Amino acid sequence: SSSSSLSSSSTGENGLGVNGDENDEKNRESLVELFYAGIQFNPRLFAGKLDLKMYSYTFGAAVLELLILSGLRSHQLRNREEAGVDASDSALMVSNGILLYVLLISWFVVEYMFFERVHLYTYDLFAEKFGFKLLWGCWVFYPFFYSIPIWPLVALSPLPPSTTTFHLTVTQFLFTVVVFFGGWALTRGANMQKFYFKTDPQRLFLGIKPETIRMSNRILISGFWLYARHINYLGEILQGIALALPAFFLTSSLIPFLYPLYYILLLVPRQIEDDRVCKLKYGDAWLEYEGRVPFRIIPFVY
Repeated sequence: SSSSSLSSSSTGENGLGVNGDENDEKNRESLVELFYAGIQFNPRLFAGKLDLKMYSYTFGAAVLELLILSGLRSHQLRNREEAGVDASDSALMVSNGILLYVLLISWFVVEYMFFERVHLYTYDLFAEKFGFKLLWGCWVFYPFFYSIPIWPLVALSPLPPSTTTFHLTVTQFLFTVVVFFGGWALTRGANMQKFYFKTDPQRLFLGIKPETIRMSNRILISGFWLYARHINYLGEILQGIALALPAFFLTSSLIPFLYPLYYILLLVPRQIEDDRVCKLKYGDAWLEYEGRVPFRIIPFVY
């Protein structure tokens, strides 16, 4: 059908090709847009057994974990070599900062895979089509950009002439853990509550009764969703900040904060767009919801 439309648009109304160039340009733009954004939401292969979108997210997560573990091993081998440690020596020569980072990001990856079914009800899975944007994001950007916080940690050394601190203090260690799991609790709790509500609207979540606004039984307004319209975004940003902290504490590098900054630049515009779409979809019901829950992401702040 695309070839017929291209051929039929090659001449103008008078048959002299007045609008041909303009129409060809529009067709080229639409093809580029389709290539970039995609055509189908969930293309499948092998009689529907392989969902390419789900596979891409899984592949990206696996590559991310392999990169993180490779960084940890490189950090250890480099320090052992510089210290002249014999291969039979059991000395770890590993900073507790990089260990903490690897444990937290591994929790992030494994937990994401464990709750894979829940993510079918999140924006990335149901709102984005499978195109170059999603493929490149999952296969390249996701594993290689998400691993940025480990970069400064790999080079940490306990030996002179290194002037950086090799281990986190107890306070720094615990603060990072609290921020990370505080964010995780917000994200996982909000997403799980929404998942239960969409699959079984009467089911309690952590003892919380699902409540909706008066004008629509599809807009949840209890539990996590009572405090901000996108409280799960706050959790993701907090997790990103926590993952940047070990490298910042030990090296003073600001590079790891590119990771949470990316979340902010991604999620704030997404929140604005989502609110716009929901306002069109639910009308007065959404306006009532905004009146009941005025905060967008951060309770009492934004």
